[in-house]
Amino acid sequence: MSKANEENRYILKCYYNKVKNATEGAKKNCVVYGPSAASVRVAQIWFKRFQSRNFYVKDAPRSSRPITDKMDAIFEKAGQDRNFSSYNVAKELKIDHKTV
Repeated sequence: MSKANEENRYILKCYYNKVKNATEGAKKNCVVYGPSAASVRVAQIWFKRFQSRNFYVKDAPRSSRPITDKMDAIFEKAGQDRNFSSYNVAKELKIDHKTV
């Protein structure tokens, strides 16, 4: 997520400590930071998390799709011939077509 979302969560955490009401916290947040700050639903989700004593507002680490070790070979084939077929490259490198 973006840095703005993380900052928004810190603000919601402050409102949680003050107002204890997600709807009111979201409305106050929108008055100060604009209508795109946080929706009432997002505030409710975070207030529920805060009620369960989880005050960690940073994004949890996530696994991502692994990058193929044949990226250099794919780019080399693309550099050699601009009209290359991804099916042919996949066949030559013995990898799945969707990877190319």
